[in-house]
Amino acid sequence: MRIGELARRTGVNERLLRYYEQQGLLQPERLPSGYRVYGESDVAVVHRIRSLLAAGLSTATISQILPCLRDDGEGLVPTCTELIAQLQDERARMTSAIEELETSRSLLDTVITAGLATAG
Repeated sequence: MRIGELARRTGVNERLLRYYEQQGLLQPERLPSGYRVYGESDVAVVHRIRSLLAAGLSTATISQILPCLRDDGEGLVPTCTELIAQLQDERARMTSAIEELETSRSLLDTVITAGLATAG
């Protein structure tokens, strides 16, 4: 299938699909004319990419872990044992970022509360 069909079937625009290719996440075949040709399996790959992006992973991280994931119909399942440690590291990074944001929100709440007290 051509890129337009992949875009239609996945809901991902062509520009993003080209970006995924640049990042090494998709590897379409090329016709002699230069047109990209995608296989049926690329539809599933794009859905995996979108799931991983929604989980907060960067395209650089996704390019490393994508070959070690399969979809069992209920979700993504790691197929490489070393992937678990990498995912745990990513989760720890996210947890740290969330904690920093919660601290920032709390400080902002304090400022807002003080501002409301003096304005009222």
